[in-house]
Amino acid sequence: MIHLKTIEQINEIRKVCHITADMFNELIPKIKAGLSTYQIDKMFENYIVSHGGKPAWWREDFPGSVCISINEEVIHGLPSKKRILKDGDLVSLDVGIDLNGYISDTTHSLLIGKVKPEVAKLKKVTEECLQAGIAACVVGNRISDISNAVYEIAVKNGYGVVYDYTGHGVGLDVHEEPSVPNCPSRGGNPRIKPGMVLAIEPMINMGVPDVKVLKDGWTVVTEDGSVSCHEEHTVAVFEDHTEVLTDLNYKNN
Repeated sequence: MIHLKTIEQINEIRKVCHITADMFNELIPKIKAGLSTYQIDKMFENYIVSHGGKPAWWREDFPGSVCISINEEVIHGLPSKKRILKDGDLVSLDVGIDLNGYISDTTHSLLIGKVKPEVAKLKKVTEECLQAGIAACVVGNRISDISNAVYEIAVKNGYGVVYDYTGHGVGLDVHEEPSVPNCPSRGGNPRIKPGMVLAIEPMINMGVPDVKVLKDGWTVVTEDGSVSCHEEHTVAVFEDHTEVLTDLNYKNN
């Protein structure tokens, strides 16, 4: 069942999303080569707890506060003291905050040091996919309009679009209905309505779209070992506009 949020609920979700944006604005400049993914995880956990929240991933029994996925890791990368960021890496940070039962969800992929031009292009195109998906997320359209907008840009650039994992509803739980695929799907295709709060999250591979889960039961990697990029925003749908609740520049809007 799709849970349409009230204005009061969206106001509370907006608050936690803005805390999440503030967190990224503060911590992104501190993430560089030489840090372990465990150290990064603790940076985010400390910020979240100090602002009265809990990592939303704890609701899913994830063994960490942040999904930290590097290069061929698509999503759900586990924090580790042994995994060290290196110059040239692409790292995605998938974070949500649970504040009094209201949930945010956003992902930003970062380029560490000097990366190959093709990796920089992958990040740029993935960001374009996300913006296209958001632009299609308006009252009267259907979920498939978001999917098609993401898919067309990625495929035009020769990339594989992950089909095994999707965006989703969010706000009162980490994962809610509806699913928001990044490619054409035979699944449900509800019309977009006011009160929907959605996590739109393109997962775009430099190579094939196929993925697999590692033996740790969490980390999803590309089947062919190619680099993957993941970008995500939480958005709220209103009758006359759609608001990006996790926008890093929300204070300037």
